[in-house]
Amino acid sequence: MHGGPRTVVVDDSRFMRGLITDILESGGVEVVAEAADGEEAVRVVAETDPDVVTMDVEMPRMNGIEAVERLMAERPTPVLMLSAYTDEGAEETFAALDAGAVDFFAKPGGEVSMGVSRLESQLVETVRSVAGADLSGAGERPAEVAAGSASTAADVAPNTTVVIGSSTGGPDAVERVLCDLPPDADIRVLVVQHMPEAFTGRFAARLDAACGLDVREATDGARVGRGEVLVARGGLHMEVSNYRDGRLRVRLVDEDRGQNVRPSVNVTMESAAREVDDPLVGVVLTGMGDDGSDGVNAIADAGGFVVAQDEETSVVYGMPKRAAATGRVGAVLPLADVAGGIVRGAP
Repeated sequence: MHGGPRTVVVDDSRFMRGLITDILESGGVEVVAEAADGEEAVRVVAETDPDVVTMDVEMPRMNGIEAVERLMAERPTPVLMLSAYTDEGAEETFAALDAGAVDFFAKPGGEVSMGVSRLESQLVETVRSVAGADLSGAGERPAEVAAGSASTAADVAPNTTVVIGSSTGGPDAVERVLCDLPPDADIRVLVVQHMPEAFTGRFAARLDAACGLDVREATDGARVGRGEVLVARGGLHMEVSNYRDGRLRVRLVDEDRGQNVRPSVNVTMESAAREVDDPLVGVVLTGMGDDGSDGVNAIADAGGFVVAQDEETSVVYGMPKRAAATGRVGAVLPLADVAGGIVRGAP
């Protein structure tokens, strides 16, 4: 007997459909139907009205991106993309996220079936999380966000450092916040998005193209100064190793550090709290789990200010909920107001 979300599994490989179905059903998720391509997926979703869809990207007749577009237009349903662990897979995955998919699960390279099998519990957890996602406004960019923040560079305290953490639903949320920050302000930003290595470079490039700030993927020893953003590299923790005169330096750490994700928001926030002696702001955006709650405490202990995204605008209200539960968050705000909260809250 199943008590989990009702799920449709979409993949052009019969073997993969069976494998994913077995994994999900072993984890208590009910698979109500399978589909071999995007056209069949759209029809099956209309017939079964599932809570969530797992969607392959590359399929005949109608690929996963086109299927997501159709679903969002005709029958909005939370979609988890199953993506190839390649640069091309990253490009296609971001296109699917733009189309309205909630999140993605990266298929490791090599023997795909073995890789997915090793990550059974993570796949089940992600499907459950995506099933509960809020799709209100899916595919839309609110006018007040697209128009940019009313804040100006003069409103930002000198030498302000911002650490942003996010997970499920985070790529779009991070973009919106960065695009709303005054690009000429005396601000430097570290972004920790739960995302595998093959995807973070492409994510940084997309942010750089969309926003006025200078965004790049972090490298070991990279420095970040005024108007610059570093995105943590997938698979490695990003620590602040040094801070002096408004410029900070990071190191990339290939160690567990007691975290169940890598990169971890906690690791970056805690190191920033230790090293940065100028204004410091922590931000926790949409995502599942509790990563960031320890970092929030560290930033607050260091005299910094913390902003958390509110439940209504979060795709998944996990990380910001746990952050707010610490009692150390200075402001809980809708996504459109987070940039303004950063500017106003900088000590």
